Amino acid sequence: MGDLLLVRHGETEWSRSGQHTSFTDLPLTPRGEEQAKSLAPLLAGRSFALVLTSPLGRAVRTAELAGLAGAVRDADLHEWYYGAYEGVTTEEIHRTRPDWDLWTDGGPPGRDGEPGESPEEVGERADRVLARAAQALPEGDVTLVAHGHFLRVLTARRLGLSPAEGRLFRLETGTVCRLSTEHGRPVIAEWNTKA
Repeated sequence: MGDLLLVRHGETEWSRSGQHTSFTDLPLTPRGEEQAKSLAPLLAGRSFALVLTSPLGRAVRTAELAGLAGAVRDADLHEWYYGAYEGVTTEEIHRTRPDWDLWTDGGPPGRDGEPGESPEEVGERADRVLARAAQALPEGDVTLVAHGHFLRVLTARRLGLSPAEGRLFRLETGTVCRLSTEHGRPVIAEWNTKA
């Protein structure tokens, strides 16, 4: 049985500034490119049964720079849909909605038809990804290259928690996390590992 490896993409301008980024497909910063390259030694020598990446360029580029050949783009690995809060920081949101919390309130629909998502909707996508990963794990490791909030929800779901419990797992850019098993139960084996 393989492990589930989670790779958060390298830094972008908005991940650095704290702006919510789902639809806006920003490139990696030079630091983000270096972060992605530095992950290659952490991933080398493993047998991958499946590598999936978000369709967004920052995740695809991270997979390439980290040496993850043959990655398949999977729309379910897209970042949380923030809707009206795309490009907005939590601090800015709190000026008009001081009690807003992504983990309980989700993202409201935005203009131009940009959807927002609830934690439960993100959890449904995470569950679909986990079902696909489960089919490949008997053959080796499965690597998912995606985004901070989405991977936090996915971790919560893998551990049998509600999507909102993803708030418990801070996830930094350009890192690898490893979800494994112990005595038949899912566990966090490594978190926020950097080269």
